[in-house]
Amino acid sequence: MTNTEIYDKLKSAFGEKIGEWHEQTGTEYMKRMSSYADVADSGYIRDVCLYLRDEPELGFDSLLLLSSLDNGDKTLSVTYHLESREKKQFIALKVTVPENNAVVPSVTDVWSHANWHEREAWDMMGIKFLGHPDMRRILLDEDWIGHPLRKEYKHPDFYRGMKVPY
Repeated sequence: MTNTEIYDKLKSAFGEKIGEWHEQTGTEYMKRMSSYADVADSGYIRDVCLYLRDEPELGFDSLLLLSSLDNGDKTLSVTYHLESREKKQFIALKVTVPENNAVVPSVTDVWSHANWHEREAWDMMGIKFLGHPDMRRILLDEDWIGHPLRKEYKHPDFYRGMKVPY
């Protein structure tokens, strides 16, 4: 099954909640890893992921990567790279949310290892994952102020009374 066929199945199952398909050009690797479907309504990302995992024709049983991005236009994105090991298929999904309301449903109950990915996205980018079982920082101390991968982030001069070397 091609990615556009998978996308068509998503469109027929979720309608307007699925946005455009972005097909990348270049090598097969670039096409596979850089093409993605927008999930227009971020509140449905968990449902879309459950469908991709549980639909027998699809069987996306593994979350390879969950990454986050500050788009520089007051929005943040989360990209989900998925794999069906049995069918040797890959697909990526992307949700975009306003940075002042960066909330996305958690997929930890779909793929348990999303736990670490979502905690990193919270820590570094400030995206909250609703329903996450342990939404706390994973790389920085709990009292760290801000989210260092956001474009407007200003590094502190001092942390706990010590000069921060930059």
